[in-house]
Amino acid sequence: MKKIYHLGSCSTCKRILKELEPLQGVALQEIKSEPMTSTQLEEMAALSGSYESLFSKRAMLYREKGLHEKELSEDDYKNLILEHYTFLKRPVVLVDGQIFVGNSKKVVQAAKEALHP
Repeated sequence: MKKIYHLGSCSTCKRILKELEPLQGVALQEIKSEPMTSTQLEEMAALSGSYESLFSKRAMLYREKGLHEKELSEDDYKNLILEHYTFLKRPVVLVDGQIFVGNSKKVVQAAKEALHP
């Protein structure tokens, strides 16, 4: 299965999607208009090793809610991501049992190589 979770209004996501083209056979899920399910998030966490690894500490809501001053558990991370799409570190690229999370050059390059071997 090949799938990319992204935010349509995010310029970084748009740039990375262009970089990953061609995207034939890849399912795209825009997380604002089509929120992730708990099952989808659990699958991502199983592949990445934790909910924290999927959590964006750069999200504006992270500071606004004072979360940077709290000790968060795995359940907290999971619930926050499900509560608001902005907490998902994005994009998330799934390729045949592999997961690539975030927008670092290294991660994007690895995702590109997995999508286009």
